[in-house]
Amino acid sequence: MSTVVNNPTKVITGKKCVMSYLNVNEPKTPLGGGTPKYSVSIIIPKSDTATIEKIKAAIQAAYEEGQSKLKGNSKVVPALEDLKTPLRDGDKDRKGDEAYKSCYFVNANSTTKPGVVDADRQPILDTSELYSGIIGRASINFYAFNSNGNRGIACGLNNIQKLADGTPLGGHSRAEDDFADDDDDEDFLS
Repeated sequence: MSTVVNNPTKVITGKKCVMSYLNVNEPKTPLGGGTPKYSVSIIIPKSDTATIEKIKAAIQAAYEEGQSKLKGNSKVVPALEDLKTPLRDGDKDRKGDEAYKSCYFVNANSTTKPGVVDADRQPILDTSELYSGIIGRASINFYAFNSNGNRGIACGLNNIQKLADGTPLGGHSRAEDDFADDDDDEDFLS
């Protein structure tokens, strides 16, 4: 029996998200230096209105919970619409990228390794199963930040569930796909 705590800043996405820029095997150091992080860009179809609404509600909850942090040394808390938020429109922010067409996306990261499981909730140990383009869902959380003059709402990565293979993104193909057609007419040894 599990005890589920209602956390208004946590979201479990729908089951048809595409994981892009998937970096869950080893942490990577961000450009310009800093703490190495695990990360993913979660592509959410615009038709998944339930997930989009949950994300908007979680961003609002993170804004309300983080007002003292967002206020900082100023006298007022900036309005949410004046802050940087993680939910972005793929049709505007990734024009020309077919993977983001008719989708929203959220970039999530973590300094701790996320759990990654398959459709049966079993850990995925073979890292070759995890590539940009897999289809699944993610457990993410939203929180306020105020660092070096930048204020807003960020997205943390908790866990990922791979539900299906997808088209590999970034021009990298899988070896299984490259060599699937073995009925070549020529025998190179003859």
